[in-house]
Amino acid sequence: MPDAPLTAPTDDPFWLRADDLVASAEIVIDWPTGRERGGRAYPLDYGYLEGTSGGDGEGVDVWRGSLPELRVTGAVFTVDVLDRDAEVKLLVGCTPEEAAV
Repeated sequence: MPDAPLTAPTDDPFWLRADDLVASAEIVIDWPTGRERGGRAYPLDYGYLEGTSGGDGEGVDVWRGSLPELRVTGAVFTVDVLDRDAEVKLLVGCTPEEAAV
């Protein structure tokens, strides 16, 4: 089964808190759209929330889409068996088409 992002309901406490986290932090883009890594170009801007901490001890990861509003529109949860870790990546301002890539 292919990975699919969760779509953010507008009134669920998880998504409201995620929106609050994004609103309280600067988004730092360190991998812009089109930049290649591992032979693959990033389809969206990728970065992190300044001053936050994710599962890897670094800032919470974000994919930044084209919608102007800085709302969390989904989330991707990853599990890496080789590195033995799991993380959440927030989709911020992503359209359904952007979330699908």
